[in-house]
Amino acid sequence: MSKYDSIRIEAYKANMELPKLGLVLFTFGNVSAADRELGVFAIKPSGVPYEALSPQNMVIVDFDGNIVEGSFRPSSDTKTHAVLYKHWADIGGIVHTHSTYATAWAQSLRDIPIYGTTHADYTTAPIPCAPPMDDEMIKGNYEYETGFQILNCFQEKELSYQELEMILVGNHAPFTWGKNAHKAVHNSAVLEFLAKTAFLTEQINSSAITLKESIKQKHWERKHGPDSYYGQ
Repeated sequence: MSKYDSIRIEAYKANMELPKLGLVLFTFGNVSAADRELGVFAIKPSGVPYEALSPQNMVIVDFDGNIVEGSFRPSSDTKTHAVLYKHWADIGGIVHTHSTYATAWAQSLRDIPIYGTTHADYTTAPIPCAPPMDDEMIKGNYEYETGFQILNCFQEKELSYQELEMILVGNHAPFTWGKNAHKAVHNSAVLEFLAKTAFLTEQINSSAITLKESIKQKHWERKHGPDSYYGQ
């Protein structure tokens, strides 16, 4: 038994949801689960196929990206996860995928416009696409700087990571987060749905207009506002 068993299991279960949801191909993705009291997170080992994963081979890492426990190398994106955990105290799970439609928007360097009410159920803002990092950042500690690429985008656009739990990293792919790993995976699936439906909307009508403000606010408030009435 290890004091890290619970987050190892949480990370494992969340990682196994990615192929079930069609969000990953081969080993193109990872999920982490954090334990704030212990100051660590469990993350998928690098390059290990999903069918070969187990709770025991999840790697335990601290919020500076140092391996605490585990016999495998952690995901190559570990330092990005570490930066986000260290700076955003309210998140308990992070997902990175290269899901098809969200990655296409990231490669196009476009925010995902808010065309419909499903989008407004999760945020009243477009899904931001962080601009590509500059050459000095790329030459440096690349995965570490990717974390700051995300942080800087939220700061510059004056967005709240508690309210908007997803982003596109320009020329790269999406990241999502949540209160735990399960919610982060949920957000990853939602982001892929929003990316796909926005793409199809523009194919059907290249002049489609974005959702009007009153409907945006109605759908956000009914799910998240002080008088929300969605769900049980």
